[in-house]
Amino acid sequence: MTRHEVEIVALLVSPTHAFEGRPQDGPRADAEAVGRERVEVRAALGLVGDRYFNHGAHRNAAVTVFAVESLEALAVEPAPDPHVVRRNIVLRGFPADELVKREFSLDSGDGPVRFQGHRAAHPCAWMDVVVGPGAFKGLRGHGGVRCVPLDDGVLRLGPAVLETSPAGHVLTLT
Repeated sequence: MTRHEVEIVALLVSPTHAFEGRPQDGPRADAEAVGRERVEVRAALGLVGDRYFNHGAHRNAAVTVFAVESLEALAVEPAPDPHVVRRNIVLRGFPADELVKREFSLDSGDGPVRFQGHRAAHPCAWMDVVVGPGAFKGLRGHGGVRCVPLDDGVLRLGPAVLETSPAGHVLTLT
């Protein structure tokens, strides 16, 4: 494993889906997305309180990790709040898109929590509405990674250590 010093800049638990229907109609008004200072992670289930927690159809994609640098690269003014992309864990200091098909861990002080990266988290047309025009196209290939937690644990905002499996080491996905 390779060690990287990172920062967890946003943690999001979203009990409901906000992006339903047509983007021009705007997000659901009753869709609550809760930014947290800490989240509870459960192995094979996801983040406690999130809409994908223990959801069978999203078993290998219950948690999404995203790099805030991908959002900042869009050069939208003012800089968008990282919560608007509705990714669960937003990091600074590592390109999260490189975690596809890799095992990694995050430790924000309460012990490491391992994840298995599965597939890319592709942006949708809603990004042009909630971030700004051109965001959908600009985030293609930079939408983060959908993954499954392998351990129970806690993650907190602030400095963290990301450990990644060796580059080119592809896990056998189940």
